Amino acid sequence: MVVIRSGCLVASSSRAAGGLFDAVRWLEQGLVTSCDVAVDVFSLEDKFTAADAAAWEPLRVRSFPVVGPRAFGYSPALAKAVMAADFEVLHVHGLWMYPSVVSRRWGRSTRKPYLVSVHGMLEPWALDNARGKKRLARLIYEGRNLGDASCLHSLCAAETMAIRKLGLPNPICEIPNCVRLPVSGSAGPPPWAGVIPEGMAVLLYFGRLHPKKQLPALLRGWQTAKRIGSGRAKEWALAVIGWDEGNYRKGLEGLASQLALSDVFFAGPQYGRDKHNTLSGADAFILPSISEGLPLSVLEAWSYSLPVLMTRQCNLPEGFVAGAAIEISLEPNNMARWLSMLFEMGSTERNRIGVRGLGLVRERFNCRGVAEQMRDVYSWVLGGGPRPASVMT
Repeated sequence: MVVIRSGCLVASSSRAAGGLFDAVRWLEQGLVTSCDVAVDVFSLEDKFTAADAAAWEPLRVRSFPVVGPRAFGYSPALAKAVMAADFEVLHVHGLWMYPSVVSRRWGRSTRKPYLVSVHGMLEPWALDNARGKKRLARLIYEGRNLGDASCLHSLCAAETMAIRKLGLPNPICEIPNCVRLPVSGSAGPPPWAGVIPEGMAVLLYFGRLHPKKQLPALLRGWQTAKRIGSGRAKEWALAVIGWDEGNYRKGLEGLASQLALSDVFFAGPQYGRDKHNTLSGADAFILPSISEGLPLSVLEAWSYSLPVLMTRQCNLPEGFVAGAAIEISLEPNNMARWLSMLFEMGSTERNRIGVRGLGLVRERFNCRGVAEQMRDVYSWVLGGGPRPASVMT
């Protein structure tokens, strides 16, 4: 198989990127290790770049300083390096920052194809967030970047529809995120060890602490479920784990105190071995979000055989079809009803749901299979074969 030379362009190659850190890294590593693709990674510098560089191995990340506001990420050194690099196709991940300017400039200068992965950033909720700034960015540079792309990358059918509703006629490859299976071995104590009594079952929320995740609805539903539930409800605790955005955690802790929730535990972000300990120590997982591309956190929960409670907006309907997830809604009484259902489940039933999730990961979201789909798209935009099944024109 002929090796394809690819460039990967990201605004952040570290944990500062949130879920994109793992999503992009695992895809690019899969391309290199399984698919005869040579990848050069270009990134803006941030405070975690050096600490997280080793996580990209065998890839090497070239990172460049930002001049001016980090929110835009202007970096003349990044642009110069990308323009001087020698690859056949460029893949830019994410929108609304200077890498979008660089990718279009590279495409126009070299007349070579580039792909844009939108990663949920064109979902209606995402567009409404900082709407004025995004309208201006789309007018000045992002609209042209999207419009000139040889192919846009969506994670799911809902994201494909969101792209089409914006009037973008480009080919779209619909390829999901992938997730690595955890390395077997014993886990250490989770972050709630010594706080949540040993023997209690733990429902885990793991992700960004942000308004779109609708954690207040979860806390209110939790209070109602505990009030109306049977004795088994007392056997459960809730762990809210993740990185804080805009001091949002303080408000959540205040609400938990106001609701007298003594069985809710908060902790900051967990990485590497600490994240493994967190997922290994949980008994179920919940994501009550109102807007997602395709949440890596759910795939990771499934990779640990955890039963999942999630909203329809998580864009993983195959989880409901396969019986690997329970659909929840955000109205407190409805939320309480689904939480009460979880409380009443025995461990055998929960395990069956979690095992179905693990099966989905192995079948549809494994990194080798996802990387092979992306490699086929690269080959196609380079004129090297028929249109892949993932591509809609």
